[in-house]
Amino acid sequence: MSFVKRNTVLSSPRAGLSPSAPQQQQPKQETQLAPGLRPSPTDGRLTTSTGTASLDQLLAGHGGLPLGTCLLVEEQGTTDFSGILLRYYAAEGLVQGHQVHAVAFPPEWRHQLPGLASPDKKSKSASPALAPEEKMKIAWRYESLGNNANAGASTRGDSGAPFCHSFDLSKRLASSESKGTLNPISVGGAPSLDRKSVGTASPLKMILKQLRAKLESSGSNAIHRLVVPSLLSPTLYPPGCAQPSEVLQFLHGLRALLRLYSTQLTAIITFPTSLFPRSSGLVRWIEILCDGVVELIPLPARLGAAPPPPSGSDPKANEQPQGMFKVYTLPVYHEKGGGGAESGQFRENLSFSLSASKGLVIKPYSLPPMLEDEQEKPSAAPKKDGLDF
Repeated sequence: MSFVKRNTVLSSPRAGLSPSAPQQQQPKQETQLAPGLRPSPTDGRLTTSTGTASLDQLLAGHGGLPLGTCLLVEEQGTTDFSGILLRYYAAEGLVQGHQVHAVAFPPEWRHQLPGLASPDKKSKSASPALAPEEKMKIAWRYESLGNNANAGASTRGDSGAPFCHSFDLSKRLASSESKGTLNPISVGGAPSLDRKSVGTASPLKMILKQLRAKLESSGSNAIHRLVVPSLLSPTLYPPGCAQPSEVLQFLHGLRALLRLYSTQLTAIITFPTSLFPRSSGLVRWIEILCDGVVELIPLPARLGAAPPPPSGSDPKANEQPQGMFKVYTLPVYHEKGGGGAESGQFRENLSFSLSASKGLVIKPYSLPPMLEDEQEKPSAAPKKDGLDF
């Protein structure tokens, strides 16, 4: 009768491995993200900031614009609030070291971008620093979820570097602050009414050709941003670009590049709805081919109103809404379930205000409270001279 010790391994060890030698686990190599990128808290897609913190919080819970998507910003009237968003978008890319491709802008457009805002020392001294043991030890991606009051607080990336910088419109972006490159893309010279000159070379196809060449020549870690201002505007594009066959092919080609370089490319396009209303079929197709669609509706100016105060003189006056902000489409994976609208903030009536220090701020619209003096003020009847008949 044979006895076997319990501490003896019955099965034969594998070739080349001794049963007593422990298996050494190889350390996992963490891939470092490019500057200005962080994963989405909803589905893990890489996102980048638009340069406007309040706009980042509205993009389907991603906390930024997902790579491989484009955002269409429509605007009514003759104002240029959408152009301010483009400047912030381009300035954020240059500060983060991205390659910014500006359509129909000269190289001197770099000097019109806003500069970095100086840090506010008062806010830092007023807010007491929390002890490390008192602070919740959770991932940064869950820190701002469910906190609508502090929606723009999560402005740092995974590595601790700033994800969304603060800019000042009264300053200009210095060359020492710019780490990226600005690549201007021309649209073929000044607009012309000659049909022959328009039909020879399509400016929109040349934009895609130059963009594809830049993407192929750059490395796989390079991040690109495409800036398209006032699409189909006759002051920037030839009349032939307004043909459906031209603009729809351009958007199809841009959508193909976004899907092909889904970890490198984003785009923001502005569109004047005063020239091309949303009720037309062409605009509907343009909206379908874009991943996100928002609209800026400036409030009409009142006759006899006082001029706006200078920046920084009255903070409450600068926070007054200057227009309405509507959200039509968000960058959501419909078939994969990525992204969502759990917060439901975009369903509210949103407004925007512009100031030099805070930039474009988007927040829920609320009517100002009526003062007691206005409620108790009697309506004085006008006096008339003479007798009433």
